[in-house]
Amino acid sequence: MSRYLLNKFLYTVDRDPELVERYRSEPRELVAWWEAERANAVLNCHTGEASTWLRFDEAEREALATHDHVKLFELGAHPFLTLTLFIAMFERDNTEPLEYQKYYGARLAHFALPYPDIAT
Repeated sequence: MSRYLLNKFLYTVDRDPELVERYRSEPRELVAWWEAERANAVLNCHTGEASTWLRFDEAEREALATHDHVKLFELGAHPFLTLTLFIAMFERDNTEPLEYQKYYGARLAHFALPYPDIAT
């Protein structure tokens, strides 16, 4: 398991409107593509440097592919990264102000201190 890689996925997808739309409409395909093409690129580096060892485990892949923000939190994904990306994908489906944010929080309400470790 790699909290770093989960957070890197959330961070990089959230910053590209095309990737946000792909993640909304075809999450499994985007997760597989991103893992193969982007997971090992050095973050914020444009020199072509890359590592070779980063990959998601099955639990991470499944949580990402199903947009399961509760499972992502359990796995150590940072909730602010998940929330901002999921707002970009799902807030438009709601009619009430802050409706998605309330839904997001309600699904995490069963967690008590100490929260899962989100440090990377």
